[in-house]
Amino acid sequence: MNNRVHQILDQISALENELHTAIEQEGGHLLYQLEGKRVTFERAIKEAHLKVRMGVLHWFLTVRPQNFLTAPIIYGMIFPLALFDLFVTFYQATCFPIYRIDKVRRANYIVMDHQHLAYLNIIEKVDCMYCSYAVGLLGYAREITARTEQYFCPIKHARKILGAHSRYKDFLSYGDADNLHDKVEEFRLSLVKEDESDTAK
Repeated sequence: MNNRVHQILDQISALENELHTAIEQEGGHLLYQLEGKRVTFERAIKEAHLKVRMGVLHWFLTVRPQNFLTAPIIYGMIFPLALFDLFVTFYQATCFPIYRIDKVRRANYIVMDHQHLAYLNIIEKVDCMYCSYAVGLLGYAREITARTEQYFCPIKHARKILGAHSRYKDFLSYGDADNLHDKVEEFRLSLVKEDESDTAK
């Protein structure tokens, strides 16, 4: 990888860090605090949230008909998602120690905190928790898969791919056969006891 590519990647990483900091600072203006896994708001903010919360009956009367029609399909996906969760967690628990790959922390990806928002009614909270689980699970599985790819085949594709995982940018260029096995071994060694903070942003 040439110096120009490294410079661009460093700029992207710096901008991502700057964006993350800005989002955290903006969150601070909402006057909430993290107490372990619980999120708490100042009393005045919580009271304001309660005032704008839509009642369950009103919510049912305003929901679009297509939402009711598709709800069984959407919520039916919980079964394959839970099964996928079980299998991918089992894979990591059994194979990663053999490969000496540092495990992905599930809690860094599956975050449940929307239930603390007083402006959501009980149905909206359940909807949000379901989405948080599904999206978090896919992020968790994506990182497990990315580490597996880095271990076995850290080579880029000839064509541009959309939505590449965060590790992909450092992979070997397509067609670069020089010292392949030595380079792959370096990728493998970097997976041992690595700090996950960079990949869980």
